[in-house]
Amino acid sequence: MSKSKTDKSRETRIDDEIIVDCYGEAERAMGWYYYLQDHLEFPFAAKCIAARSISPLKTGEAAEVVGMAPEVECEREMFVAIRWEKRKFGVPLAQLEGIKTSKETKEAIEDRRYWVARGYEF
Repeated sequence: MSKSKTDKSRETRIDDEIIVDCYGEAERAMGWYYYLQDHLEFPFAAKCIAARSISPLKTGEAAEVVGMAPEVECEREMFVAIRWEKRKFGVPLAQLEGIKTSKETKEAIEDRRYWVARGYEF
């Protein structure tokens, strides 16, 4: 995976707010989980920007994001709970883009996308 250009202010926010004082994979995963839980303003509309074999969403489909998936589902990747076709289930946040979200929600989604694009891992 190619790495995106370094964004110093985003790197500082991630280091100082999200993974600060985290030692090991589990703590970094939970740092991300609680950051997203606190900064994503639920519910919000989103569209699928990348199909994934673990998700029924197709590129371009819309869904309502209603919360974070349970912590246990987010130990390796961040999942959000969506309401889609009268069902509620978890999908990877990385496959979604917010639609007309608040500034805070947009920034949190972009922080996570940046982390993944840079090839960082928990």
